[in-house]
Amino acid sequence: MDSIIETQRATHEEIERYEQALADVLMQNPTAQRNITRRDRKTAEILDRIGELKHNLVGMYEDLPGLRPTELGLLSAPAPGEGVDELAEFYSRFEKIKAFHRTNQNINAREFLNEIDEMVQGDGLQVTEVEDPESGQVETVTVDPLDNVFSGEEVYGKHLDLYLAHSQYLNLKGSTRLSYVGYLDMLKQGRVERTLDLRERSHAAYLEYVLTLYNYLVSFFERALPLVNLKAKLEEEQTKFEAAWANDEIPGWSEASSSAKKVANGGAGIWCPYCQKHYSKQTVYDAHLNSPKHKKKEAAGKAVSEEDASSAGTAAGPSTSSRDKVKQPARYTFLVSALLTFPPIPDKITDSRSEVERRSALTAREREAELEEAEDAPPPIEVSRGVDGEEEDDEDEDGHTYNPLKLPIGWDGKPIPFWLYKLHGLGVEFKCEICSDYVYMGRKAFDRHFQESRHAFGMRALGLPNTRHFHEITKIADALALAEKLKREGRQELAAMDRAEEFEDADGNVYDKKTYEDLKRQGLL
Repeated sequence: MDSIIETQRATHEEIERYEQALADVLMQNPTAQRNITRRDRKTAEILDRIGELKHNLVGMYEDLPGLRPTELGLLSAPAPGEGVDELAEFYSRFEKIKAFHRTNQNINAREFLNEIDEMVQGDGLQVTEVEDPESGQVETVTVDPLDNVFSGEEVYGKHLDLYLAHSQYLNLKGSTRLSYVGYLDMLKQGRVERTLDLRERSHAAYLEYVLTLYNYLVSFFERALPLVNLKAKLEEEQTKFEAAWANDEIPGWSEASSSAKKVANGGAGIWCPYCQKHYSKQTVYDAHLNSPKHKKKEAAGKAVSEEDASSAGTAAGPSTSSRDKVKQPARYTFLVSALLTFPPIPDKITDSRSEVERRSALTAREREAELEEAEDAPPPIEVSRGVDGEEEDDEDEDGHTYNPLKLPIGWDGKPIPFWLYKLHGLGVEFKCEICSDYVYMGRKAFDRHFQESRHAFGMRALGLPNTRHFHEITKIADALALAEKLKREGRQELAAMDRAEEFEDADGNVYDKKTYEDLKRQGLL
């Protein structure tokens, strides 16, 4: 058995090594989302190991087994006397050390340090050999474990994948028909539903829906945001919920015990002695008198007065069963609402909404090209170019990109040369108010956008045709003023605005009829 003092010393050394590794990982500044998530997961893993070592170290210092006094007694010099060997304990331990190394000759003293270096500098990729079933040849394949952790919609933790929760919400009885974008807008406000009443929220389908949302958000924090202290947040919200539930202060759920409280507090409305219920309106009360259930109870002749029901309800506490039935849905609704407003989830929802809108504006051909490019592209390696276009040191010691100029990434996964960046004017911003203040980088992209679907949709929303007259017009006020001017001049295009036809080519570009026919006649379409 090792000395407890030596074990403590080794544990302190391990903690210091991990703390240095933690500092090295946090000094990394990746820009690709994949590398950002990988860095955070490394950091969380190192913190877990440090926490476990510190927990063990506390146990050693508390010395619950009582090993420290025994160890100190063995290390102390024995009392001088005849026949006492003062170095006996030293040689005994020395022989144990030699025996250990004789039986473990392949032990590597730097194995632990190499493991830490691999954790800090490694890219996390795994190389496996796969046999081709057709040719029978063995091929080497590089696999990123993060591909199995995140779905394609999540993009390594950049966006949220809430399509399952959205489909469950649409299947709830009484829910509003929301598109996926509208559903994300609702979640961003910290709400999981809009129009459901208490009875509909008491169904098992609603509990399944909020459980799906809760489990997904907790899983997303664990996978993509491991450095967020989610456990403390959930414990805090649980405490808040229990206190608010006990005081009946949960918004939208306090009605759970209202019917029982009516009995306990003397009731409200019209009392039916046979059904032992209150009815808020006379019409509802009159309608229930003809129901088979009421007639059956009336035939049985078991009438209970309102005073007797009030005393019995107070003694038996009838509100507990109705409240316990909806406590679980209320609990998870409260927790999900708290998680939806817990940073950085609101920003993730906003990014997810923007991504959905961007993908919806792509044509089918552009979507297919984007998918093929994502499948064929290797893991992103961040590279930097110098101001004069010369290639600088592409990677630092940790294998991450050094890109101080924030140049756009080209088709090969590397930043484009600076001369090409200046040639296309990608550093110049062009804002179009008609496109909802969308910013276009570079003159080429700005000129091209006038015939794209985003600008055509903005013009259509203003009730204007997307003709050449409005080219270079980016302000809404300028576009409306030009339209009025053309009307005064009697232009036929605006006089027949309601009958204007628009044509869309295979790439999604929108043209008016005359422009479309001219381009087609010239063979450009």
